[in-house]
Amino acid sequence: MLRDLDVPAPLNVHDLCRRLGESRGRPIELYEYPIEVPGPFGLWFNLRDRDAIFYQQESVPWHQDHIVLHELGHLLCEHPSDTGIVDSATDAIRRNPPAGLKWDTTEDEGGDNGDVGRRRRTCYDDRYEREAELCATIIQEWSSVLTADPTPISDPGEQRISESLTHHQGWR
Repeated sequence: MLRDLDVPAPLNVHDLCRRLGESRGRPIELYEYPIEVPGPFGLWFNLRDRDAIFYQQESVPWHQDHIVLHELGHLLCEHPSDTGIVDSATDAIRRNPPAGLKWDTTEDEGGDNGDVGRRRRTCYDDRYEREAELCATIIQEWSSVLTADPTPISDPGEQRISESLTHHQGWR
């Protein structure tokens, strides 16, 4: 998927979300948000015509990227919603949404009551959380491998030899 999206190294998570949204025909919006601590680090909302990912604004940038990638893992693995669980983070976002965010319902969930499909990152005691975490870790690890090459090689032959000997090609 990363190869097909032509995601360049070093990884820019916002660019990845934009490209993935374009390829799916369904935008992915990212929102840095003051999520209550303790609580989830991130939340993915499956809205009618787009996806919205909220991530902890109080975290450092590399952790924010990991949170977003974790939520993308839920999206990519097509994990079911956990809307039956009540949590204060979703309530806080609903009470104080970012400017321009419209809570529209998904067609298969919520109907007239305004619920949206969502996953939220809290712990890793279920299969879905472990799968999403594995997705995030693999993407970040591959990105670090691609970024670790300090000297670009201009000769195409030398580049092929270097890539075949190092085996650190990530998604390239």
